[in-house]
Amino acid sequence: MTLDQVLYRVRRGLLGEPLTAERISEEKLSNRTALGVLASDCVSSSAYGTEQMLRVLVPVVGTAAFTVVMPVTGAILLVLLLLTLCYSDVLTIYTRAGGSYVVARENFGPDVAQVAAVALLVDYVVTVAVQVSAGTNALISLAHLVGGGWSGLDHLQQPLSVAVVLLLAYGNLRGIREAGRAFALPAYLFMAAMGLVFTVAAVRGLTGTLPHADLRADGVVPLGTPGDGWLQGASLFIVLRSFANGGSSLTGLEAISNGVSVFRQPQGRNARRTLVTMSCVLAVLVLGVSVLAFLTHAVPYADGTPTVIAQEAHLAFGDGPWGTAGLVLVQLATALILYTGANTPFTGFPFLASFVAQDRFLPRVLTRRGHRLAFSNGILVLTVLSLALLLVTRASVEKLVALYAIGVFTAFTMAGAGMATHHLRRREPLRRVKIVLNVLAAVASAAVVVIFAVTKFTEGAWLVVVVFPVGVWGLVRINREYRREAAALERLPEGADRPGARDHHVLVMVEALDLATLKALRYAHELRPHTIRAVHFAIDEARARRLSALWASTSATSVDLELVACPDRRLRHAMRELAVRTTRDGDVSLTVLVPRRLYSGALGKLLHRGTGESMARSLTHLPHTAVTILPFDVSRALRALETHGMPPPD
Repeated sequence: MTLDQVLYRVRRGLLGEPLTAERISEEKLSNRTALGVLASDCVSSSAYGTEQMLRVLVPVVGTAAFTVVMPVTGAILLVLLLLTLCYSDVLTIYTRAGGSYVVARENFGPDVAQVAAVALLVDYVVTVAVQVSAGTNALISLAHLVGGGWSGLDHLQQPLSVAVVLLLAYGNLRGIREAGRAFALPAYLFMAAMGLVFTVAAVRGLTGTLPHADLRADGVVPLGTPGDGWLQGASLFIVLRSFANGGSSLTGLEAISNGVSVFRQPQGRNARRTLVTMSCVLAVLVLGVSVLAFLTHAVPYADGTPTVIAQEAHLAFGDGPWGTAGLVLVQLATALILYTGANTPFTGFPFLASFVAQDRFLPRVLTRRGHRLAFSNGILVLTVLSLALLLVTRASVEKLVALYAIGVFTAFTMAGAGMATHHLRRREPLRRVKIVLNVLAAVASAAVVVIFAVTKFTEGAWLVVVVFPVGVWGLVRINREYRREAAALERLPEGADRPGARDHHVLVMVEALDLATLKALRYAHELRPHTIRAVHFAIDEARARRLSALWASTSATSVDLELVACPDRRLRHAMRELAVRTTRDGDVSLTVLVPRRLYSGALGKLLHRGTGESMARSLTHLPHTAVTILPFDVSRALRALETHGMPPPD
């Protein structure tokens, strides 16, 4: 069994039976499944959006933060409304996957579209890291609250997050239908669990039995002192910073437009319906978590656990067996949706990378579908980058959020500006309304980018600010190289397929008189050249004399052996010089045949050094010269000799 056969069996065992290209149309998701798969990232962001707002406000204004967080939440919901209308417009016109990248490319050109490409690619990588880190936080929070402060899982934050990323990669390599079935359920479980929290909290709030969190507990963030004024003493800078942090609640909103191709027909209409449903669910969750924070004063902890949403569930359900059961349900559902929310980039990143690669701004290898019709190379690239980010940041949500929203809100900006430009060029019903809505969405998103870049610059946002221009330059540079190659290869002068030389000579490189050399000589005769020359470069003079004597005594070939002196042992140089001399007058075309002996066993590969490729590369730039490497399976010859007592016909 060859190595390729072994690898294929392993791949089939891990990923399942291969799918043919005709099955692509079957690998589509229903609206319900698509909501669970594509909305997980967006919906699960509600688990930490409010906490990130409070993390900025509480150290400045103390308990007044729970009042200030409400208008900030209102502003975020207004941005959500604008972006939902914007992306609904996108899905009406652009029913091909790609989202803001396709919008920017069609309206601003391919070079400007790379800004959106880099924004989305960066966002996908960071999303995977943020989501799995937050999911692990949910599990550790459960251990804190149920275990009475037990922190035995703290040291598992990073390894557990890494394991989840690897599991997600494996699920997606198996194919989208399997991933969809596995990843849709947690989204609905989380919605039901949070609905239960809101219902129980509302009942206890109306009866006056909803408790407050302990603001003086060990490990909470330092409490500031409220001031006067409608901002409770918080400066505009602090409020804007809180707003930018809360913008992380909206990340993932673009996932449906980026993955519209996974919907069943009619794709555009199904995607719009799913988008509206997702936005409504997100709005209820973000508002509900913020209102509960206002009512319970659930305050962030310095090390991130227990989380605000975990405290809210604990306060709503209370102590006792039923309260503990409710808390376990909420935290497990939260962890699951956060983990599976990291699956959305595994759908969007490979699709987007394939589109960018089709436009020749990324390597074309990213356009290939794998064993189960997934874009396997894109999945693997995303896995490696997200794992690297987890290791660098030690899976800290607070550190990762600093890198988070810039990418996605840049993509939002490009989508809004692109759609406004699209409608400016056309005469259509409600044209002005659409332009105004898209411009507002673009301006609001750009404001978040600027606020995040300024307020989070020293906390890690500088890295994204640097990555953007470098990333755009890199994509444009790849495209320029592809275009240069195409310009060189696609020049087709008239009659270019006709030979320019009168004579065709063949040189057979001889290392030894054996079956591999005889195969090359036989192939040389089949080419019917004017001249066949068997050439041995005499690096070892004694060995060369023995080979010459053996050659002269054999009847296996009628071609004479030529010995070419190579006293300096520069084999490739001597080979090149011989080829140059042969083709110097321009009337000779030369084919060089290089036998290559193949060994399937590890011992054979260890004992024999292959030089065929390096010898061939030394001749690639010579005019009128072609090189052919002729493989000969030595291991097969050995087996045939042992079995039948004679070498195989070849």
